[in-house]
Amino acid sequence: MDEKQDSATVTIKKYANRRLYNTATSSYVTLENLCQMVKDGVDFVVVDAKTGEDITRSVLTQIIVEEESRGPNLLPIGFLRQLIRYYDDSLQAFLPRYLEVSMETFTRNQEEMRDYMRQAFDGLSPFTQFEELGRQNLTMVQRAFDKFGAAKPQGDGMNGAPGEGDVGDDDVGDDDELSRLKGKLDAMQKQLDELSRKNRGAD
Repeated sequence: MDEKQDSATVTIKKYANRRLYNTATSSYVTLENLCQMVKDGVDFVVVDAKTGEDITRSVLTQIIVEEESRGPNLLPIGFLRQLIRYYDDSLQAFLPRYLEVSMETFTRNQEEMRDYMRQAFDGLSPFTQFEELGRQNLTMVQRAFDKFGAAKPQGDGMNGAPGEGDVGDDDVGDDDELSRLKGKLDAMQKQLDELSRKNRGAD
């Protein structure tokens, strides 16, 4: 077996019909049950009921595939592509330990990271916090935009001819300012829409 088993490790037997049997509880379990056991910190090994071969790695990989198919996704596509490239690479032997150490470090710091997020964003996602602030700014700009547009006399719109209320050169400057403001408003809206989509994907 690849993993060192002790008395606290639960043995799961996998039979030819793909059924999984928990020897500690004398009951059949599913991949979803094993997934929850991992989250609960229950250590287990999965062995082939016929050969006794340790197949824990393949079962854990299967759990990851199942979780990724349900979403939200945890593994970025770029990471998966890079991981595949390392198979048969000269650095293949070093990568597993590197990933293991990186994950251990992340796990040790996760509570500190959660505390920081709670203190900094009052338990909210930073995307949510930033999105709300952006929407407030957008509303303020929109109001200014509407007020500016309402106060400005309009031409008759025929062949570029000015209307009775148009005043000439000053109007050109107003039109430029209006165009710039509208451009900034459109760009801000696009950023907020993109931020909103990312936030929904993270939930």
